[in-house]
Amino acid sequence: IRDRFHRNVEYIVQGDQILLIDEHTGRTMPGRRLSEGLHQAIEAKEGLPIQAESQTLASTTFQNYFRLYNKLAGMTGTADTEAFEFRQIYGLDVVVIPTHRPIARKDFNDLVYLTQEEKYAAIITDIKQCQALGRPILVGTASIESSEYVSKLLQEAGIEHKVLNAKYHEKEAEIIAQAGAPGSVTIATNMAGRGTDILLGGNWEVEVAALENPTEEQIAQIKAEWQKRHQQVIEAGGLHVIASERHESRRIDNQLRGRAGRQGDPGSSRFYLSLEDNLMRIFASDRVKNFMKALGMQSGEAIEHRMVTNAIEKAQRKVEGRNFDIRKQLLEFDDVANEQRKVIYHMRNTLLSAEDVGETIKEFREETLSATINQHIPPQSLPEQWDIEGLEAALYSDFAVRLPIQQWLDEDDKLYEETLRSKILEQIVAAYYEKEELAGAEALRAFEKQMLLRVLDDLWKDHLSTMDHLRHGIHLRGYAQKNPKQEYKRESFTLFQELLDSIKRDTIRVLSHVQVRREDPAEEEARLRREAEELAKRMQFQHAEAPSMEQAVAGEEEELPEGPAPVVPLEPVRNEQKIGRNEPCPCGSGKKYKHCHGQLD
Repeated sequence: IRDRFHRNVEYIVQGDQILLIDEHTGRTMPGRRLSEGLHQAIEAKEGLPIQAESQTLASTTFQNYFRLYNKLAGMTGTADTEAFEFRQIYGLDVVVIPTHRPIARKDFNDLVYLTQEEKYAAIITDIKQCQALGRPILVGTASIESSEYVSKLLQEAGIEHKVLNAKYHEKEAEIIAQAGAPGSVTIATNMAGRGTDILLGGNWEVEVAALENPTEEQIAQIKAEWQKRHQQVIEAGGLHVIASERHESRRIDNQLRGRAGRQGDPGSSRFYLSLEDNLMRIFASDRVKNFMKALGMQSGEAIEHRMVTNAIEKAQRKVEGRNFDIRKQLLEFDDVANEQRKVIYHMRNTLLSAEDVGETIKEFREETLSATINQHIPPQSLPEQWDIEGLEAALYSDFAVRLPIQQWLDEDDKLYEETLRSKILEQIVAAYYEKEELAGAEALRAFEKQMLLRVLDDLWKDHLSTMDHLRHGIHLRGYAQKNPKQEYKRESFTLFQELLDSIKRDTIRVLSHVQVRREDPAEEEARLRREAEELAKRMQFQHAEAPSMEQAVAGEEEELPEGPAPVVPLEPVRNEQKIGRNEPCPCGSGKKYKHCHGQLD
């Protein structure tokens, strides 16, 4: 971990979290975590709370994700270096469109130094010279660590600057807006993918937006001042791009270089390299270093020649080719999983759109039962080969029914394999229909759909994890003189068949073992009486007539009898239609009226 993952290079620490950094764009990737315990190891290394391993719910590659679209197209200034990959993966051609205005940018040859100290010293000198001319400078680095080191050197030299990397990405718009101001110095990590133009002289629209209620005069004044700065930067030579090292991909270098000289503006770019850089250490051996010393190179001197630049680009092509082979191999493995993904997602979408999965459950039950019986009673086998005891145990385990199969065979000599299968199926279906009578058909159908989706999702998650482990270790089959790709296809097909069988078996097992809770008769009767009383109150209306004036006066003159007045029972008046015995009960229980509140009538 200490040698492979470096702070501020592959990740940053933000609060109590480890945020991974995209090596191509320099941006953080919130939510991304390393697998196989690597993320937890980095958290332990940094002394942060150890978080649980994340579980993969769904996975796909970018290539297969893009293939889901019916049409694919894109536009970028750096696609030409990846034309071969676009043709191989997507079947797309790359067309180079001529620039709208001629390119006025000067791309200087690379400067190669012996050590990184000499390289960074030359970068600081170049920055001072350009700043003295009033030119804006953009310094591109490959990592946050490099950007902070350059920032430290600039602070020691007393040069004001701004840093744009994954730590300060929230200030990106503000920093980029003024990166083209005269004499400004901006340090950026991986400018690829930022898609922002650096306007020479700064961005006057940002200055206007900073004002609360700008007047026409203020806007005109800001525009006039910006025009002066814009002209000043153009006369000084435009934006100067300095790269502290080469990336593995020429595309990223071209993205950085292309920040200068946009839309026909003047500009320049130069790459500063050293033999201690990662790319140079891989492709420039000690022989090259000794050769440079043999030429009499002194400290601070650099090699500048087109041949050196071409050699470096050739090394980049080798790295790009290797990375392409890795991506292509991963895609070939994912193509196998992609076919399985399509089957599972189609199955899931079908279940989600279905109102009734009863037929699906019926098919699952018959297939699961057939597989269970085949394990203990092989097709077209002799009765002596039957494992009746094991079959009885398996039926109880999978279908939650105890069947006296041995007793059936002893009592009926004509009970052969096919009739036995039919009789077992009848008993299992009958037991399931008893649950349906208790729970109600509508409630059971909804439960079946819910459980089928849950089993499908849980087993698919486990399958993804199993496939991931298989892919990580399949290359070892090569030592046995086997083709890893063919072995992966064969193993994954077997795993997928087991997944489909497990979905059927586990769904039926859950539905067979579920128990419908039956209420105690006394409790059920009390509940029914309470509901009947509430129903009677809603259906009963009492109509009392108001007395006339003569009756009221006479009533006052008459003596009231002692004791309470007799209570006259009132007949309930029903304003609802009479309910048939076989109709659904209006209480909403789903039962027939005669089996529910009809028992109280």
